[in-house]
Amino acid sequence: MNKTFLVTTLTLTALTGLAIAQVPKTKAPETASAYIISPKDGETVSSPVTVRFGLKGMGVAPAGANLPNTGHHHLLIDVATPPDVNAPLPATDTIKHFGGGQTETEITLTPGKHTLQLVLGDYLHIPHEKPITSPKITITVK
Repeated sequence: MNKTFLVTTLTLTALTGLAIAQVPKTKAPETASAYIISPKDGETVSSPVTVRFGLKGMGVAPAGANLPNTGHHHLLIDVATPPDVNAPLPATDTIKHFGGGQTETEITLTPGKHTLQLVLGDYLHIPHEKPITSPKITITVK
C-alpha cells in the first residue's frame, strides 16, 4: 500500500468521525420502545430462526431518511458488551443492519444458547438521544 494512499485514508476516516461526532443526536419520544416479537425469551427453536422486530411510539424508515420520530433496526446477536451509542453502529457478523426498514429477518445460528437484542438507529445508524433498545432475550437452538 502506498504511503500517500494510507495517509489520505486515515485523514478521511478521522474527518468523517469528527463530522459525525458534531452531528446532534436524533431525539426519540420518551414512550418509544423496541421489542422482539418472536422468538420469545427462553424459547427453543430450530435454525434458521425467523426474528420479528417490534417498535412502539415511533415509525420505521430506511437509513438515510431523516424523518421525525423514525429509525431502523439493528439486531445484536450474542453481543456481550453494548456498542457505543454515540457513534454509528458497526456492521459486523454480530451486529446486523436493517437499513432498508426491514422488520424481520431469518438468521442461521449454531446449536446452543444465543442472545438477541434490537437497537434502533437513526438515519445515520446512530442510536437516538435516548437509545431505543429491546430487552435482551435468550433462545436455545436445537
